[in-house]
Amino acid sequence: MSAEVICVGTELLLGDILNRNAQFLAQQLASLGIPHYYQTVVGDNLSRLQQAIAIASQRASLLIFTGGLGPTPDDLTTEAIAKFLKPL
Repeated sequence: MSAEVICVGTELLLGDILNRNAQFLAQQLASLGIPHYYQTVVGDNLSRLQQAIAIASQRASLLIFTGGLGPTPDDLTTEAIAKFLKPL
């Protein structure tokens, strides 16, 4: 089993905030002995997020998401995951 961390948010890509979630998750995965070879950062865009999920699902059996989970219109993580798991 390997994991991939997918961090969602345009603010991460722009450098507006430091990605401490990725650092914490990487440390926790290492302490659990779960290898992870990729971290993906994707902006608040449904199409690009769906592409990132499709690629990550080919590389890892455990996907961990952070960001894009709030109540604002640009928070698309839940929608993207749902569309990936149950295509129309």
